[in-house]
Amino acid sequence: MSIAAVITLPDALIKNSNKEEQKELAEFFEKIVKSSTEASILTVEDKFERRLTEEVSKLDKSISENKADIIKWMFIFWAGQIGILVAVLDIFFKR
Repeated sequence: MSIAAVITLPDALIKNSNKEEQKELAEFFEKIVKSSTEASILTVEDKFERRLTEEVSKLDKSISENKADIIKWMFIFWAGQIGILVAVLDIFFKR
């Protein structure tokens, strides 16, 4: 990814310097812009990773809570089914 920056030097610098000095000054400013851009990208990347980690941990917690809830309700359902089956078999064999 390349970030193009157009740097225009003030007239006072242009009048008092030659082309090589102007080129060096422009390159110096380009390096400053590039390093500040890279620093900004790293900061945003760190914040994004931290936020992503927080959200994933919240999601993991929610999934584990729901998983426990589902297991509890499955147990209640199957216990009820066994109770009904025992009652039906009891009625059937008493006749």
